[in-house]
Amino acid sequence: MPPHPYVILSCATSADGYLDDAGPRRLILSGPADLDRVDGVRAGCDAILVGAGTIRADDPRLLIRDPRRRARRAARGLPEHPARVTLTATGDLDPGTRFFAPGAERLVYCATPALAPARARLGDRAVLIDAGDPLSLDILLSDLAERDVVRLLVEGGSRVLAEFLARDLADELQLATAPFFVADPAAPRLDVPPNPHGPGRPMTLAEVRRLEDVVLHRYLLGPGGPDHRFLAWAVEWSRRCPPSESAFSVGAVVVGEDGEVLSTGFSREQEEHDHAEEVALRKLGFRDPRLRRATVYSSLAPCGARASRPVTCVQHILAAQVPRVVYAWREPPVFTAGDGADQLRAAGVTVIELPGLAARVRAVNAHLLRP
Repeated sequence: MPPHPYVILSCATSADGYLDDAGPRRLILSGPADLDRVDGVRAGCDAILVGAGTIRADDPRLLIRDPRRRARRAARGLPEHPARVTLTATGDLDPGTRFFAPGAERLVYCATPALAPARARLGDRAVLIDAGDPLSLDILLSDLAERDVVRLLVEGGSRVLAEFLARDLADELQLATAPFFVADPAAPRLDVPPNPHGPGRPMTLAEVRRLEDVVLHRYLLGPGGPDHRFLAWAVEWSRRCPPSESAFSVGAVVVGEDGEVLSTGFSREQEEHDHAEEVALRKLGFRDPRLRRATVYSSLAPCGARASRPVTCVQHILAAQVPRVVYAWREPPVFTAGDGADQLRAAGVTVIELPGLAARVRAVNAHLLRP
């Protein structure tokens, strides 16, 4: 069975944690710059999920607005818009809402008792899937993986976001904070039930960015702590690689001693023969003193031999005096012997393999592994 999709939770709140006010109209929490950022995130995903309550309350379009992003998806052989996904315990959905409009695939995951009423109400406007009784997010994610959904963007509502957090089923939280307070107890807020990301196991901060008056916090989630989370993020960077029939697609993240993300890179990002670790180190400058206490996270073990350039990634890491490397998958002997991890260990570098993420790396490179 394919691994679950990489799940991104996206929401905007006021400075005091509210998702909306108590008025009849939807409160706009994001500015133009953040809305454009979300549009870019949508363009990089295979499906967008919202709860049935969000469809009833907000009637979202769930489309990519920028025609250039749609054109780039089409050029890659993808649908112009990601699939639209919802889940419902009752089947009470209006077929006239924009969720069911043409333009994208529509998937509706129903609790078993809701299948019949949903089918009667919706007809052939969507694909209906039995998601168990009670409705199961595990069934939903497994079915999406079978449908080749690799990246899933969850945009709400509050109950759906809270459930993904409580079940520890999300890989990333993108939280935009607006520069004002709502301060209304009657307004909805992101109320998360007891979950794995409490004070004992906090989220891992990967990015803070100002977007006009809105501040974006990007957190990595999931089990295993920072090593697992940063490595999972490196795997996601590998999905940005231009396709190649003669080289692996690899992602790399360089993290400083204090947990700050110093650099990222992916194969062929800047030049045709680029390796991910090489790009990430080049962006910093190979002599950046912070590298002497940093960790390189790479989806594939750094190369110890290469035909395209005279300097291997192992040699770059050793020259930069990086003391620690974490990777998911040892390179199979498709192009080289794949002994980079052994070379690093022999040179005194701490090398950690997290094979639990190897299936994701193999999936990215599946076209190179066919017999």
